[in-house]
Amino acid sequence: MQYRYATEADAPDMAELFAANHHDALTERQRAEQGFVQGRFDVGALRAMAGARELLVADDGGRVAGLLALSEPTALADPSSPVAGLLRAQEALEWQGRPLAEARWLLYGPVVVAAAYRGRGVARALFTMAVAAASERAEAVVAFIEAGNVPSWKVHVDGFGMVPLGDFVAGGRTYSAVAAPTH
Repeated sequence: MQYRYATEADAPDMAELFAANHHDALTERQRAEQGFVQGRFDVGALRAMAGARELLVADDGGRVAGLLALSEPTALADPSSPVAGLLRAQEALEWQGRPLAEARWLLYGPVVVAAAYRGRGVARALFTMAVAAASERAEAVVAFIEAGNVPSWKVHVDGFGMVPLGDFVAGGRTYSAVAAPTH
């Protein structure tokens, strides 16, 4: 498995992986068992993100086995409702004893791993790469997990040790902000 920055040529495969694991494409049972991703990430958006070096991929011989976005939150032209909610909540969310708004951080996620590769360390390797990639630009990577997305909580908080910062509401849904240090 090769872990690298995505290229624009990866965009169609990334879009397919993202769409297959999107909240709206899964049944309630599938969401409860495997988690889900949300947001608007079509081929064009993913191509632009790859061009800006905002996507990491797990590449298994040319097949995208997983992807992880790592973005500058204030540079997003049209942030989704949860991202906008996270940005609004920065003063109330606490990172290492001070408001998140006072920290340099990058937005971590979404992250998604193809079903055939789950349980094989792909998400952990992408997480490790993201933390290392962010270390030059930020002191933390920050993600949000929608209430009820237990699989994502188990991976990121229980598994990777991301620290809960607090909850916020956006678009009528509740999210938990979680973070990991980059050093």
